[in-house]
Amino acid sequence: MNDILDKIDTDTAAFRTHALPDHIVTPGEWETAALALGKGAAELTALWASRRGVHMLLRAGGNLGLLTLETEDSFPSVGRHHAPAQRMERAIRDLHGLIPEGAPDTRPWLDHGRWGVSHPLGRPGPATEARYPFLPAEGESLHQVAVGPVHAGIIEPGHFRFTAQGETLVRLEARLGYAHKGIGALMRGASLTRGAAIAGRTSGDSTVAYAWAYAQAVEAALGARVPERALWLRALMAELERLANHLGDIGATCNDAGFAMMLAHCGVLRERVLRAADAAFGHRLMRDCVLPGGVSRDLDAAGHAAIAELVREIRARFPALVALYDTSPSLLDRTVGTGWLDPALAARFAAGGFVGRASRRAFDTRRDLAYAPYDRLRFEVPCREDGDVNARILIRIAEVGQTLDLIDQLLVNLPGGEASAPMPEGTPGHMGLGLVEGFRGDVLAWVEIGPGGTLAASHLRDPSWFQWPLVEAAIEGNIIADFPLCNKSFNCSYSGHDL
Repeated sequence: MNDILDKIDTDTAAFRTHALPDHIVTPGEWETAALALGKGAAELTALWASRRGVHMLLRAGGNLGLLTLETEDSFPSVGRHHAPAQRMERAIRDLHGLIPEGAPDTRPWLDHGRWGVSHPLGRPGPATEARYPFLPAEGESLHQVAVGPVHAGIIEPGHFRFTAQGETLVRLEARLGYAHKGIGALMRGASLTRGAAIAGRTSGDSTVAYAWAYAQAVEAALGARVPERALWLRALMAELERLANHLGDIGATCNDAGFAMMLAHCGVLRERVLRAADAAFGHRLMRDCVLPGGVSRDLDAAGHAAIAELVREIRARFPALVALYDTSPSLLDRTVGTGWLDPALAARFAAGGFVGRASRRAFDTRRDLAYAPYDRLRFEVPCREDGDVNARILIRIAEVGQTLDLIDQLLVNLPGGEASAPMPEGTPGHMGLGLVEGFRGDVLAWVEIGPGGTLAASHLRDPSWFQWPLVEAAIEGNIIADFPLCNKSFNCSYSGHDL
């Protein structure tokens, strides 16, 4: 096992500036790595497939290691030893046709039998059967409630199968994949610029995080240098994106507890953030503003002033909303103790973002796998251990304050110079990795450079892959009426997960 752990040998400085080294392993070594994950000796960062075989990215402390098992048909199941890998293995089977041997769950995941073909990124075959067997539940007085994939609000599609005893939930099983867009197929053979546009559309509320992670991966694979000003502008965009989403989530979570006033006031502040982003970078969501080599929109004096005024307004108005939350017993009665996530489970699933930080896992890519300019900025990573809906709201509230401080630092210390640089010609076969802290947690991008400045392969991993299973765990023992509240307190991405 120590030999495998020795392969987690790429530190932060190396993988962010150089092509990612690849460790080709045997099936036995692959299973040894799975056993190490099961024993908690390392964390699973991502698991995916390409035409070469299957890839597993492990993290231990500040180091990462990429293991590749070359195969055309099967591989030893990681999920057999480490539950967080199970849905990723099911997706690998759906997309590439590679079979995880000994997998505890062999049902399809992303493939609903509607593609007209099976495993489209591998050797395409006949379409799969559309029937999906949900897990059985046995016991007295149990009944099932099916919700979705079409919901009452304007939200993404997902199906939730509840098993309840009276009003108390004893099991929740989610069925996702309805928002699958074929990101992997669209990326294959795309130009590096086209790849940035696709990456930024993987999950619309995290377009900056995805585009930045993708840009990091491409820049590392090519050994490119990015101007300092571009890095600081990327961080400014990322913090605006984080601010908008946290404000929106705080209000929406309170609304699901029947407290519409918080939704209204937080919605106003979120709209202010989006308008400031539009004034500064030409798009409310800052889509297509981050490209390999830099940014497509520089910040002028008017944009600088708009963001500075935004920070002043939120600092003036947000404390009253926090006080309103803290002093509303009817609201706290719904959020405190509801949707508890066991810290041990959050650690096992390497839950990122506010979900992990509300359950004692104090991990933040900006600090723990630091990248510029965050390695030169002052900020704290708030952490709690109560792990309920209230804790996830309070982490968001604390992060709003930290983000405002970061925006101040970015505006004051923004360096001059160019905002983009030309990209060098890449070497086919070189791989790059990007990891960026989005508002939900760590967003990952992996790319392999192809001939003529194209992408041979890529993989984008949303933090929701590790958070969706935790929603199922957190809802057990709660009542059905609390599901919207619990679900919104996680706010996992459907689109980012479904690819």
